[in-house]
Amino acid sequence: MSPADPDRQHYNLTFAALALGGATFALLQSLVAPALPTIQHDLHTTPTAVTWVLTAYLLSAAVCTPVVGRLGDMFGKERMLLTVLIVLGAGTLIAALANTVEIMILGRVVQGAGGAIFPLAFGIIRDEFPRERVATRIALMSALLGIGGGLGIVLAGPIVKTLGYHWLFWFPLIAVAVTALATHFFVPESPVKAPGHVNWRGAVLLSAWLVCLLVGISEGADWGWASARTLGLFAAAAVLIVLWIANEQRAAEPLVDMRMMRRRGVWTVNLTAVLLGAGMFTSFVLIPQFVEMPASTGYGFGASVTEAGLFLLPSTVGMLLFSPLAGRLSATVGSRVPLLIGTLTTAASFLLLAVAHGERAEIYVAAALMGIGIGFAFSAMANLIVEAVRPDETGVATGMNTVMRSIGGSIGAQVGAGVLAANLTAASVPTEHGFTVAFALAAGALVVAFASALAVPRPRSELALSGSPAPT
Repeated sequence: MSPADPDRQHYNLTFAALALGGATFALLQSLVAPALPTIQHDLHTTPTAVTWVLTAYLLSAAVCTPVVGRLGDMFGKERMLLTVLIVLGAGTLIAALANTVEIMILGRVVQGAGGAIFPLAFGIIRDEFPRERVATRIALMSALLGIGGGLGIVLAGPIVKTLGYHWLFWFPLIAVAVTALATHFFVPESPVKAPGHVNWRGAVLLSAWLVCLLVGISEGADWGWASARTLGLFAAAAVLIVLWIANEQRAAEPLVDMRMMRRRGVWTVNLTAVLLGAGMFTSFVLIPQFVEMPASTGYGFGASVTEAGLFLLPSTVGMLLFSPLAGRLSATVGSRVPLLIGTLTTAASFLLLAVAHGERAEIYVAAALMGIGIGFAFSAMANLIVEAVRPDETGVATGMNTVMRSIGGSIGAQVGAGVLAANLTAASVPTEHGFTVAFALAAGALVVAFASALAVPRPRSELALSGSPAPT
C-alpha cells in the first residue's frame, strides 16, 4: 500500500461503512422476530406461514453468503459489496411495501443476499488495513452480528407500537442507502483477487439440502416429528448433503474447499459457530416469549413486546462492551482465549435460565452473561478463521463461518419452538417445563461448543505465553 495513494488511507471511514452495513443486516435478521404476531394478524396469515418471514431470511443468507464470498474473491470485494447492498436495498423495499405474506417472504429472500456483507468486509479489512489493526477490526465487525441482532429485538417493540411494522424495513432501507454511498466513496477496491469460476452445481445442492433441513425443522412441530413428510425431508437433506460434499470434493474450483474445511483450525471454529448461532437465536425466540407469558400461568411476567425487548438489553450492552476487549485479547494472547471465555459464559447464561427464572433480576443477569459470551466468541471466531486460511481463501472461509451461524440460528430457533410445542397446556399455552427443557438443551449445546473451542489449535502467541511447543 503506497503512502502516495491517499484513497487507500481512509481506514476509519472504510470501517464505518463496513460496520454500518453489517449492523443493518444483523438488525434485519432479528427485527421482525418480536413483531411476527402483529404481521400475522395484519396480513391475515397462519403462524406457520409467518414464521417464514424469519426463516426465509436466514435460509437465503446461508445460500448467498458463500456464493457471493467466492465472487468477491474473484472479481473484487468492494464491487461485490456494493452489488450486495443494492440487492439488500431492493429486498428491503419489497418487504416494506408488502401487503401479503408471500410478497414479504419474497422480500426477505432477496434481503438474505446481505449475509455476504460479512465475508466481504473481513476480506477488505485483511487486504487494506495495517496488520496491527486487523484483529481488532475483524473482532468488532464480527461482533456486530450479535450486537445488531440484540438491538433488533430491543427496537422492534417501540417501532411497531408507534409507527407500524412496515417501518421495521423503512429505517434499515435508509441505512442501506447511506452504506452504499459510503462504500462507493470510502471503500477501496481490494488488490487481492483469485480468478476462477463459481461451482453453481454446488450452490444448487447447498440450497436444496438447506431448504429440506429447515423446512423439516420449521414444520416438524405441526406435521409431527415422526410424520412421513418430516422424516422424508430430513432423509432428503441427508442424501443431498452427501451429494453436495461429493460434488465439492470433485469440483475443480469448489464453492467450499473440503480440504480447507478439514483443517483443524477451520472445522473446530465452524462447529462452534453452529452451536453459538443456535444459542443466540434460541435466546431471541425464547426469552421474549417467556417474559410475555401472563402471571396467571404461574411463571413469566406479563411483559409487553417493548418490555420483552428490554429484557434483552443487557445482552446487547454486554456484546457492545466486551467485543472490543475480545479484539484486544486476540491481538495479545490469540483468539482462542476469548472463544473459550465466550462459549463458557454463554453456556452459564442458559444454565442460569434453566434453573432460576422466577425473578426479573435472574433474566437480566442471564441476558448480560449471554451478551458477554457472544461478544467474546463472535469476535474471536472470525479472526481464528482468517488466521487459518490463505488471503485468497478469506471470502469463502469467512463466508462459510457466517453460513454456519445462520444454520445454527435456524436450527436453534426451530428446535426451541418445537420443544415448547411439545409441552402445551390444555389451553395451548407452553408449560414452564417446556421452557426449562429448551433452556437446558441450549446450555448443553453450548457445553459442546466449549469442548469444540478447546480443540481449536493454540496460536503462536498463546503457546509462547504458556511455554508449550508449537503444534505440528
